[in-house]
Amino acid sequence: MIKQSLGKFSRSLLVAGLCGSALLSLQGCVELVVGSAVMGTFAAADRRTLGAQTEDKSIAVKGELRLSKALGDTAHVNVNSFNRHVLLTGEVADQQTKDKAENELKTVEGVVTVMNEIQISGISNFSARSNDALITTKIKAAFVDTKDLYASSFKVITEGSVVYLMGRVTQREGNHAADVASTVSGVRKVVKVFEYISEEELKAMVVQPVKTEKTEANN
Repeated sequence: MIKQSLGKFSRSLLVAGLCGSALLSLQGCVELVVGSAVMGTFAAADRRTLGAQTEDKSIAVKGELRLSKALGDTAHVNVNSFNRHVLLTGEVADQQTKDKAENELKTVEGVVTVMNEIQISGISNFSARSNDALITTKIKAAFVDTKDLYASSFKVITEGSVVYLMGRVTQREGNHAADVASTVSGVRKVVKVFEYISEEELKAMVVQPVKTEKTEANN
């Protein structure tokens, strides 16, 4: 009896752990109602294919390694990729270095386009980067608090208090997100770097509610 109880307890812990992990990894808008077992509608948290997500991570890693070798410590460049579209931000000493960074990324396998937002200026200090990180956090929190936005569908990058928004969104979502971001304290400018989809495409990504009726066993 003790072994059976321990076995059930262990399985319960395992299930709880897996459910916890799933909830932490799920970044969509999900509403659970206990009893009627209703899952609310939600749009796919990440609107890229799994292949694109994997490739974006690879592009960012390869791009930063390549730039580190090509530019050394004289530049500070960040590489962000979303659905194989690359955004470059940071600071370099001159136009030649800025162009070199862009050309390096264009040769990375899988890259479709490169948007070069690198600034020609001195390298930012720790304080400035910390402030940028704080702004990014505040914007993400503002998106979560905004009823009409799926926060996890947006990628937020802040550089020099300028906010760059990436994602596969509708024109309506993009404009709304930019408006919300612009109201966050410390934001100097908002730049939209979206890949736009239609409202019909968004609807196709929405999972309809699933209801399971609760039945009582007849005694």
